[in-house]
Amino acid sequence: MILTEEVQIPLDRQSVFEALNDLEILKKSIPGCEELTQVSERELEALVVVKFGPMKASFNSNVEIDPSQGPELFKLSGSGDAGVAGFANGGADVNLAENPDGTTALTYTVNIDISGKLAQVGGRLIEGTSKRLAKKFFSNFEEALLEKHA
Repeated sequence: MILTEEVQIPLDRQSVFEALNDLEILKKSIPGCEELTQVSERELEALVVVKFGPMKASFNSNVEIDPSQGPELFKLSGSGDAGVAGFANGGADVNLAENPDGTTALTYTVNIDISGKLAQVGGRLIEGTSKRLAKKFFSNFEEALLEKHA
């Protein structure tokens, strides 16, 4: 499943890019994030609790970030294991374009693949939950970023 959307952030591109690399901002941004630990410069581990309809799953996740093409592009990929509930794999490309007024157009493309019992709850439910979580992440991200720059 692929999700794409654009959001406008009222800060310059460099500030937005730096926030994508800020562990505290990321922790505040990820819906259901209970733990987020930096393992190495490009590797993170997370414990994220997500509710898919009637099912609630705790994902032990490994995430690899790739800021090497910044500040125009930020990539991440990862996988999460929710035990008997299933698995999730995915990634995101986050494109940052500076607008003439100094704000930033953030466009994201998220690719998610879910398997196991979670996949059995139905594609529409999974897609709806995934869209909601992606929107919530970027809403939380903007809020945390603006709070830091207040």
